[in-house]
Amino acid sequence: QVQLVESGGGLVQAGGSLRLSCAASGRTFPTYATGWFRQAPGNEREFVAAINWDGDNTYYTNSVKGRFTISRDNAKNTVYLQMNSLKPEDTAVYYCAVAYKFPTYRTYEYDYWGQGTQVTVSS
Repeated sequence: QVQLVESGGGLVQAGGSLRLSCAASGRTFPTYATGWFRQAPGNEREFVAAINWDGDNTYYTNSVKGRFTISRDNAKNTVYLQMNSLKPEDTAVYYCAVAYKFPTYRTYEYDYWGQGTQVTVSS
């Protein structure tokens, strides 16, 4: 079993940056791919980015390509999401999750989820 805790969210002005962290417990974490998702009020949860188990491959939704970077440090059991050039439409609760399948944007293919961290981008 894997437990995930997100942190690093907050309030930032448009054009600013934030780095989210996803800290995992569980010896099997390094064997999983990890994804970031987000959910804005009234919207479905949507895929943002994913990284494979060793960090060699990444996958992004089109709206964040060139602005967001996903990375991982398996020695620290942590996955990061560096978010630059933030826009008001990036405002959402951001979740990390783990899956054996990579790449995948389907929420049902992710096995464990964190509780989320709020990101608010003001215009």
